Amino acid sequence: MSDTPNNKSLFSDETIDGEIATLNLGPTHPATHGIFQNILTVDGEKILASEQTVGYIHRAFEKLAERRPYNQITPITDRLNYCSSPINNMGWEMTVEKLIGAEIPKRVEYMRVIIMELSRIADHLVCNSVIGVDTGALTGFTYMFQQREAIYEILEEVSGARLTTNMGRIGGFERDFSPRFYEKLEKFLKEFPKHFKEFDDLLTRNRIFMDRTIGAGGISGERALDYGFTGPNLRAAGVDYDVRVMNPYSSYQDFDFIVPVGTQGDTYDRFCVRQEEIRQSLSIIRQAIDKMPEGNYFAENIHEFYLPRKEDVYTKMEALIYHFKIVMGETPVPVGEVYHSVEGGNGELGFHLISDGGRTPYRLQFRRPCFIYYQAYPEMITGQTISDAVLTLSSLNVIAGELDA
Repeated sequence: MSDTPNNKSLFSDETIDGEIATLNLGPTHPATHGIFQNILTVDGEKILASEQTVGYIHRAFEKLAERRPYNQITPITDRLNYCSSPINNMGWEMTVEKLIGAEIPKRVEYMRVIIMELSRIADHLVCNSVIGVDTGALTGFTYMFQQREAIYEILEEVSGARLTTNMGRIGGFERDFSPRFYEKLEKFLKEFPKHFKEFDDLLTRNRIFMDRTIGAGGISGERALDYGFTGPNLRAAGVDYDVRVMNPYSSYQDFDFIVPVGTQGDTYDRFCVRQEEIRQSLSIIRQAIDKMPEGNYFAENIHEFYLPRKEDVYTKMEALIYHFKIVMGETPVPVGEVYHSVEGGNGELGFHLISDGGRTPYRLQFRRPCFIYYQAYPEMITGQTISDAVLTLSSLNVIAGELDA
């Protein structure tokens, strides 16, 4: 190591004399899965303290949203948790529908459930397969990314996009599900369980995996509630809270499913909760297909907000007028304040919207679950090893785009 100009070590005297050192976990480190920094104080491998730094990719989503017409905000929500962006899209669209008092057809709600549960599966596959990678098991990651690819091909049939889908519209969908969509969906529901079982068998009862994850990054239910945890991370700590059950939206009350709950709130429990949620999502999708109501794929009573079909815009003057007013943000929006939340891939994703009647929101705040989890990270890794810190971060499913909005 070269000396500084003053012939002093780059480390403190404490580091030279003994055990204490300062390490950076991130911002450019593959284990952080995003651009954020953790400054660790360590004694050998043991973590004594941690300080987080965010702001490396801050994109001011909330302020961007306050300068855009309502229908143009959906692409912004894509960039929050981009591992399950359709859930973000539909959470925002339901928030606007709540503000304007729109009546949404039952068919639209069931269609949304199918898309949101597919997105939840994709999100959990990323999280759990990455936990496997961080314990040294790469094979399961390759298995599951092939299955995530199958989900993206299904989403592509609806929106033409894969990762950032801009899925749906205020009032429904741009188009109905095609026969090709149902073919791909049925193929996935038939083939996925076998592949998922292989992945589950590979890790869930694997002694090495269990030894690495049990006890890593644990948190009690009481502390998780103190921080404001939601989603799989809260349920893994033993708290039975799921927005789909406690505050049903999009007709979730019509479906039978189990909310899995852990006990220790550690990495292993978070892994197991997400594994079971994948199984429950498959069940919900099957129920939605079997019980799919007849009707339109959009609400017919909100012409001022739902973009008309392109063929109508080209041939009908009324549709052209509505299209122009919606795109230019000239439709009247009620004055009001609403909050709506959905069960996102990694917790309660909420939208607090204040409207003053203008063409853009007066104020829009995203409740980002990752931002809340990350506050607890230092407490969860203190006393643990560096390798445990990597696992804990992966199992919390901290997505940089959502954390640093």
